[in-house]
Amino acid sequence: MHSRNRGKGAALRDGIQEAIAQGAAFLVTIDADGQHPPEEIPRLLQPIEQGQADLVLGARKRDRVMPMSRRVTNWLSATLASRIGRQPVRDAQTGFRAFARELAQRVHAAGDRYEYEANFLLAAMRAGYRIASVEVPTIYGPSSHFRTWYDTWLMARAFARHAIGTT
Repeated sequence: MHSRNRGKGAALRDGIQEAIAQGAAFLVTIDADGQHPPEEIPRLLQPIEQGQADLVLGARKRDRVMPMSRRVTNWLSATLASRIGRQPVRDAQTGFRAFARELAQRVHAAGDRYEYEANFLLAAMRAGYRIASVEVPTIYGPSSHFRTWYDTWLMARAFARHAIGTT
């Protein structure tokens, strides 16, 4: 859709809008790095189809397989999201998510990079949508395009803005 790389957030935002335009009832996002098996999509959709959640996060297990730096940032972002949104969040940084069309139409998040997903999750929580998590297997492979300092700064800003209510 984009002639050049405009960032993960821009790709997600435009992909979500295209899925809505095409009439999708449910949307699933999955990172292109092969970290999550697509076979898990039915498990992600199940809580939505059963009326138990509006947004389902594919939660990665925080064990020794997960690199230490990811474990720390994963725990921190999940803790912050849980406190800000007043709902339990097991993995706020996961790129493996499922949600219904209505949520996709109503939640508009800022950001063109990795902070988009944090903003999307926090905006959904602030709007009163129900969040659920499903533990999914994770395959760690090549590094991502995540720029450690720059993208961490953008995500920290996203959490701070939602914490003080200035999104």
